[in-house]
Amino acid sequence: MARASSDKAKGHIQTAIDGLREHPLAQLGPGLITGVADDDPSGIATYSQAGAQFGLNMLWTMPLAYPLMAGVQLMCARIGRVTGKGLAANIKSAFPPCVLYGLVLLLLIANTLNISADLAAMGEAGELVTHVDRHVVTIGFVVASLGLQIFIPYHRYVFFLKWLTLSLLAYFAVVFMVRVPWTDVLHRTFVPQLRWDGDAAMVVVGIFGTTISPYLFFWQASEEVEDMREHHDHRLMSDPAAAPAELDRINFDTWSGMFYSNLTAYFIILATGVTLHAAGVRDIQTAAQAASALRPLAGDFAFALFAIGIVGVGLIGVPVLAGSAAYALAEAMNWQWGLERKAQDARGFYGVIAVSVLLAFVIQYTPINPMKALFYSAVINGLVAVPLLVVIVLLASRRKVMGKYAVGLATKGLGWITVGVMGAAAVAMFALG
Repeated sequence: MARASSDKAKGHIQTAIDGLREHPLAQLGPGLITGVADDDPSGIATYSQAGAQFGLNMLWTMPLAYPLMAGVQLMCARIGRVTGKGLAANIKSAFPPCVLYGLVLLLLIANTLNISADLAAMGEAGELVTHVDRHVVTIGFVVASLGLQIFIPYHRYVFFLKWLTLSLLAYFAVVFMVRVPWTDVLHRTFVPQLRWDGDAAMVVVGIFGTTISPYLFFWQASEEVEDMREHHDHRLMSDPAAAPAELDRINFDTWSGMFYSNLTAYFIILATGVTLHAAGVRDIQTAAQAASALRPLAGDFAFALFAIGIVGVGLIGVPVLAGSAAYALAEAMNWQWGLERKAQDARGFYGVIAVSVLLAFVIQYTPINPMKALFYSAVINGLVAVPLLVVIVLLASRRKVMGKYAVGLATKGLGWITVGVMGAAAVAMFALG
């Protein structure tokens, strides 16, 4: 009798899991996860500062950033699916070694510093919610992140990552818990009342730098290859029959994933603008500080949602940061790689993941302040982004690389506009620094 009850319970659980796998969310892929990873805790801090410092007058950045970000990520996804190789492997075959190794080295440094800032924010947010010491909470996040990536096969691990993307809904909920002047919101989105000075330019640079980030480029290209391997598909260069359906999927996945990401960022700026800025709170250094500042203004529930959201997106952001660095270096060094492989079969790949996360954790106990680490990573990302974007546009538009699946004029045009915007941002960052 007990065994029959146990079997019945297992059957119900399996039915529930199968139902989740059939859910439309489960059908989305690398684009959704990449988009959500962009709103990591350090990104939340940047968007919160924009809202606190300038109110509604930074909302315009998200409608502008959305098509630029989506265009770049679309090219990265197509490169991976068409060629069957990640971004680093394609750079290696098309450009001099100095280009590849220079970009990968800067990516490794920037990602490690970014992970350090994210872990610090997650620890602070976890302490705010649970009242457990932030260092203990952070250790738990480190162990969980490494354990999931190293010991859980990709097809199971990515399933849970997709459901973690729902954590971003917390920021939509926060907005609807406070009074919002929607007419002003619409007006300021398209006609900001902004005085262009050094502070405004620096925040704009920070927003674009955290929204269009190099680690996302490597991640999405490699995740397309991971998905291809999982389903035993062939690269589109040698399987043209699958191309129409796959390219349609990539388009929908990428544009919808980046829309979710940018709309969330828009709502974070909006939520902090109508609460913190309106109350005179103009300086936010961390995402956890933004959550704490919300508590007396929007209530305990809004505070809890904001803080839990930090932890949820951090559990996606940290693996993506570590994984993108591992993909890049493994391909550059011709190592076996892939989250579907066992640790003993891809030691170098998993070694990069482990070292980057553990080193990021140790940085918190050195004289390097985590927020300073975030600043340094932003500077390095500014150095990496522009030449890497040029390389991506060239790769995606070369028939020698992409065959008949080279991107069209519209996507290529978005790519070159993004190069111009990020180039201007990089110049402004150094000029203002």
